[in-house]
Amino acid sequence: MIVLTSLVVLAIGFWVAFALLGAVLKLAFGIIGGVFSIVGAVLGAVIGGVAMLAIAPVVVLALLPVLLPVALLAIVVWAIARATRKPDVVVVPR
Repeated sequence: MIVLTSLVVLAIGFWVAFALLGAVLKLAFGIIGGVFSIVGAVLGAVIGGVAMLAIAPVVVLALLPVLLPVALLAIVVWAIARATRKPDVVVVPR
């Protein structure tokens, strides 16, 4: 009976030791993975930002035929609204 108890205690001891080792390894690799994830996100944002800066002039030039008539219409509407506006009433205190 003593031998069986000692074997059970030994098995439980190994189980606890390996469970703790697994938890430590999981924590360590989780931290390492988190660091790589943050580095990848920052690198992706930088590369994406540079790509957006590189492609922005091309997009602006491509949209120019659409934006010019819209801008002209906005200017005409603004000019009409400004021309039909009554002058502001200024009250001069005595």
